[in-house]
Amino acid sequence: MKEQIFVTGIGTEIGKTVCSAILTQHLKADYWKPVQSGDLHATDSMRIYDLLQGDVRIHPERYKLQLAASPHKSALLENTSISLKDFKIPETTNNLVIEGAGGLFVPLSDTCYIIDLIQALTIPVALVIKDYLGCINHSLLSINAIKQRNIDLKYLIFNGGIDTDTERVISLQIPEHTQIIHIPQLETVTAEAVRKITDPFNS
Repeated sequence: MKEQIFVTGIGTEIGKTVCSAILTQHLKADYWKPVQSGDLHATDSMRIYDLLQGDVRIHPERYKLQLAASPHKSALLENTSISLKDFKIPETTNNLVIEGAGGLFVPLSDTCYIIDLIQALTIPVALVIKDYLGCINHSLLSINAIKQRNIDLKYLIFNGGIDTDTERVISLQIPEHTQIIHIPQLETVTAEAVRKITDPFNS
C-alpha cells in the first residue's frame, strides 16, 4: 500500500520544507503543497523541485495566494474563500508527501484550520520539531491536539539536533507506534546536502 503523509510542524520556520524534501526523496514520493501563501516567486513546490534536482513529481497547489500571511488573511484580501470541500488528494500511484502551512492551528478561514484539513484528508502526520526555548510547550500542545482528533501521528521529526532532556520529555507523550526521526543540522540547505541524507529513518 502506498504511503501518504502530511508534514506539519510545531510552528513556522522550523524546516518543514527541508524535512519534506528528505521524506520525498527517501520514500520516492510525489509532493503536494495544498496552500501556498506568499512567496509566489519562490514557492515551497519550487524549492522541493530544486532540492531534489527535478527528480520528483510536483502536484499543483489548490490555492496560491499573494500575501505572505496566514491563508485566511491572504484569501480574504483576494476575495477568496477557502473551504475544506475544495481539497482532494492528488491521484498518483506513488507515495505522497503533503506539506502544510505553518503549524496545526494556522487558519485557512475563520472557522477551519490546518488540523481540520488533515482530519478531512484522513492521512497520518509527520510532526516537525526544532529545538528552541519554548519548543517543549509547543510540541506537547501539538501532540495533544493530534491525539484529541484521533489523527495518526506516524512520525516525529527532530530537525537539526535536539537537547536530550527536551527529546525525552517530548517522546514520553507520543503513541508507542510513532517513529522518531532525527534530521541532522545542515550547515547549508542544498540539493547535495539533502541527497546525502539517504535514510533519515536510521539517522
